[in-house]
Amino acid sequence: MKVFARFILFTVLRWKLVGEFPTQKKYVVIAAPHTSWIDFPIAILARMASGIMINYIGKDSLFKGPFGFFFRALGGTPVDRSKNNRLVDAIVDIFNSREEFRLGLSPEGTRKKVEHWKTGFYYIAKGAEVPIVMATLDFENKQIKISEPYYTTDNKDKDFEHFRGFFQNVKGKNPELS
Repeated sequence: MKVFARFILFTVLRWKLVGEFPTQKKYVVIAAPHTSWIDFPIAILARMASGIMINYIGKDSLFKGPFGFFFRALGGTPVDRSKNNRLVDAIVDIFNSREEFRLGLSPEGTRKKVEHWKTGFYYIAKGAEVPIVMATLDFENKQIKISEPYYTTDNKDKDFEHFRGFFQNVKGKNPELS
């Protein structure tokens, strides 16, 4: 599968992977900007091309009906975003109960334009005591750039400044939504 994913991503679609997903067993990946449905297949191809399993969560409606099995097979877990269900705590428990777990999230939490990122990824990483790895989805340059692991500090503002700096000038599929 890795060879097939690399062929599609690099040869057919002509994307570049700059950097590598770390091989360590636990971390949170934040991928941005998230402006189109096409981000998902590009991210899945990048994950498969790297050979590193990265799980994800998605709105529960994606996991219903005839395609639910497909999204689960790709490493997805459904979440009900309409309720306050202590999702951060539940995901921290998953990190703590598994020997290996990497979770990919969009800090925007949606494909729509947002003024502020959601903070769940940050509190998951802090609670699970795992680093955050950043990955761009830069459609202008057709590249996915992957950062080194970043360990959060006690200064949330400084940490978010670091995150935003990594994604600065990255153009999503629909840049007006970035």
